Amino acid sequence: MRFYESVSSDLPTDAELVARCRSGDQDAWRELVERFSRYVYAIAVQVYRLPEADAEDVFQEVFTRVYERLGQLRDDGAVRPWIAQLARRCCVDRLRQGTRVELTEELEAGEAEDSLDRLEEAWGVREALGHLSQPCQEVLDRFFTRDESYRTIGAALEIPPGTIASRISRCLAQLRDRYEGEGRIQARTPSGGRIR
Repeated sequence: MRFYESVSSDLPTDAELVARCRSGDQDAWRELVERFSRYVYAIAVQVYRLPEADAEDVFQEVFTRVYERLGQLRDDGAVRPWIAQLARRCCVDRLRQGTRVELTEELEAGEAEDSLDRLEEAWGVREALGHLSQPCQEVLDRFFTRDESYRTIGAALEIPPGTIASRISRCLAQLRDRYEGEGRIQARTPSGGRIR
């Protein structure tokens, strides 16, 4: 599964999902864990460079804390930053438990913040992308993630290759509007370039 894999646009918002969890809805709890599991794992592995076994322990600890403390969350819509903070704390605790003192100091010196910012931004783009129409998701995925040419995209989607650039442009505008509409100042494309 790619990081930018499509997300159904009819999914409940984070706040709706948290509200359902608070009311005891076990299906909502499973959906919450599924929604944020890759995010927590990415923080552990990509940001803090934990080995798989430690990342799995962090994953379990984070979602145990989420389950136990969900009632303490002040803003249901802020569940993702809250989960990120819990994941960061669990990762740092895991690093301190081991013999990786140098790595802990390096990460605490700011590298982890930069990595977490990039991960957060990528996650935001992924969410915004999931709210676009399926044709837009498909063309952006093929162009930016799979690095396919206009000709290859046109053949696969049965669209004249000459219209691919305008389709990408329209879809990027929609992605930018969706991304910025969620409170972000500037969006980046999946390839790392700025959306203008």
